[in-house]
Amino acid sequence: MVSKNILTNLEFLNSAEDKIISSLELNAVYKKIEKSSHIYLEGDSCSYYAFVLSGAVRVYMLSESGREITLYRLAAGESCILTASCVMSTKSFPAFSLAETDVEVILIPSILFKEWVIKYDFWREYVFTLLTERLSSVLSIIDEVAFKRVDKRLIEFLINQKSNQIKITHNEIASEIGTSREVISRILKDLEHDGSISLSRGTIKVVDFNKLKSKIKKL
Repeated sequence: MVSKNILTNLEFLNSAEDKIISSLELNAVYKKIEKSSHIYLEGDSCSYYAFVLSGAVRVYMLSESGREITLYRLAAGESCILTASCVMSTKSFPAFSLAETDVEVILIPSILFKEWVIKYDFWREYVFTLLTERLSSVLSIIDEVAFKRVDKRLIEFLINQKSNQIKITHNEIASEIGTSREVISRILKDLEHDGSISLSRGTIKVVDFNKLKSKIKKL
């Protein structure tokens, strides 16, 4: 069971019917997930649908060669469209979801989730809206990986961090943009050589944002 106070953390439920709220209180399960734990592995069946109450979750895919690519992240109040697809289709989960921090979630039984899609306009609209938003995000990732040069994607990634000091490893960047650590290290060395950045263990210092922005225009 879940208390109504916990459910108030999910803003989209503010306009939900009383029947949905009552059913959530009765059937949903509250759970804490430790940092670095997987919520779902590729190939898992989806017996529950999760809403994130707090923390950060990364959803990613892993190639046969071991290369990772981040599809999207989930923050407080959000949920995973791949899980919704898994629940509705009864197919296995097609990716990995990892707790990047300690995470609190509410779990809804998949049977209940599917029942609500059929019975409640509110719930059906929520699922379709989630699908639209996440599909756009995933298509954007596919476009970047398939058609953008790696050096351009890396420079955009550095600029988007909006910080002079970026605490991150080369391997973590590779996972974010879908390439190998060796490629990232080579491009970063080139950027350091021309004075755009400086490198130290686990840290990238952006020396000249304007130079990075100028490089993007030329790529």
